[in-house]
Amino acid sequence: MIQKLLSYFIPINVYKKNSAVSKSLEVTWNNGELVLDSKNTNYSYGSLQRILRKGLKYIGFERIRNFENVLVLGVAAGSVIKTLVDEIKFEGKITGVEIDKDIITIANDYFKLDTIPNLEIVIDDAFEFVLKTKEKYDLIIIDIFQDTTMPNFLFEDFFINRINFLLKTNGFILFNTMVITKKDAARNLEYKTKFNGNYSLRMYPKVEVHNELFTIKKLS
Repeated sequence: MIQKLLSYFIPINVYKKNSAVSKSLEVTWNNGELVLDSKNTNYSYGSLQRILRKGLKYIGFERIRNFENVLVLGVAAGSVIKTLVDEIKFEGKITGVEIDKDIITIANDYFKLDTIPNLEIVIDDAFEFVLKTKEKYDLIIIDIFQDTTMPNFLFEDFFINRINFLLKTNGFILFNTMVITKKDAARNLEYKTKFNGNYSLRMYPKVEVHNELFTIKKLS
């Protein structure tokens, strides 16, 4: 494909859409792969896939392969789901929650997300979903952005406690955050204090420049 070859020299945009939720969305060939971007940041594949792959490696591919179910809050085009299925060979149930139905249409049309048999997509607000679900999960991946902004509720006690309740013992949370300002850095330091001795928390700063990852294991 000519567009793919040219993308090693310059990015080649193939689709643009204005979404009511996510504003500007673009599908682009970049360095030989399709990526989904918002106006100011990468939403799926490209650097974001590298970031979340690192987080999954920190948890351990073999451990994840033995999990029963995974919850992904913030699907976008589904790059972390593709990593779970194609690289880790995870065969358990994956539930993906995405608020923007336009993104899921793009994910299906350009990234074949709808071909993954063990994936259920739920169009819903992540906060509302975690209030309603009755399932518990071995791994909860939180990757929610509105361009470069993270919703405040992700760092509030009520949401944190609800996520912890939905996590099985010996399960993991993988939380991708963006740190651009000193306020963001202080917010993340405060987030670390929310977990007591029943949890093992590790923070991985400077993952792809502005991203900071948390892995949190529930011990009891």
